[in-house]
Amino acid sequence: MLLQTERLYLRRLKPDDAASFYALNEDPEVLKYTGDVPFRDIKAAEKFLQNYVQYRKYGVGRWAVIDNRTDDFLGWCGLRYTAARDEYDLGFRFFRKYWNQGYATEAARASLHLGFTKYNLKKVVGRAAAANVASVRVLEKVGMRRQGAFDFEGRAGVLYAIEQEEYADLVK
Repeated sequence: MLLQTERLYLRRLKPDDAASFYALNEDPEVLKYTGDVPFRDIKAAEKFLQNYVQYRKYGVGRWAVIDNRTDDFLGWCGLRYTAARDEYDLGFRFFRKYWNQGYATEAARASLHLGFTKYNLKKVVGRAAAANVASVRVLEKVGMRRQGAFDFEGRAGVLYAIEQEEYADLVK
């Protein structure tokens, strides 16, 4: 376990998560604003997880979000490093049945806490399709501020960010 919150714990994704990972990406509503395509099958999801290099290369990654009480896989959340931009971004994805229950915000806060305290990151960004109001709201709830707009796979996108000092002020 990487981190525990009131209702959740975050841990590294592993190949054993392939069936849940596959099912999550099978829902067109979950993928609606991401630009991603579903995995071909569970084996493809398992291969993706086996070859996921973020943990090894950068020490961070997308983490499985698990319910403390039931051990159910709710989705994923976490930080990803993109070398081409030299930046860390916050991302999250949850099964629809867990939407609007505060899980994304709780996991995103935990991910930022880990990024700023354990990994000593200086800044974390969040990108979302402008039409994805729920994701934009999560970014705002965790203290990120809008930085501007960008082209998100041919659609309007918004860029949010929070710096380590801003985060420290939020948690005082």
